[in-house]
Amino acid sequence: MVTIVGEVIHGAKLGRRMGFPTANMNIGSVDVENGVYLSCVSIDGKEWRAMSNVGVRPSVDGKCRLLETHIFDFQGDLYGRELNVTLLRKVRDEKRFASVDELREQLHNDFELIRSL
Repeated sequence: MVTIVGEVIHGAKLGRRMGFPTANMNIGSVDVENGVYLSCVSIDGKEWRAMSNVGVRPSVDGKCRLLETHIFDFQGDLYGRELNVTLLRKVRDEKRFASVDELREQLHNDFELIRSL
């Protein structure tokens, strides 16, 4: 279990277009393996279940290492806020997908798996 604290920054909004809006944070050299995680986020004293990706986003030619977190059932603006994201369990390694459609399908699969945990 690892907790990462950081400020939510603007991203390319690709997750939003695929139905999975994310809170993005630069994490640089934080010592955690790249991959997809079951996670939780504390916002204003309430705990939210989430799924997070740590990595460079090879399917979309990402350059810097980010933490991207989709917070289940949350709606609101988090830009500029500091979040605590706790990575609870790794569910798969980061990988490159052949297309955005393939990535979208995997995100749906990850979402269903993580919701069931």
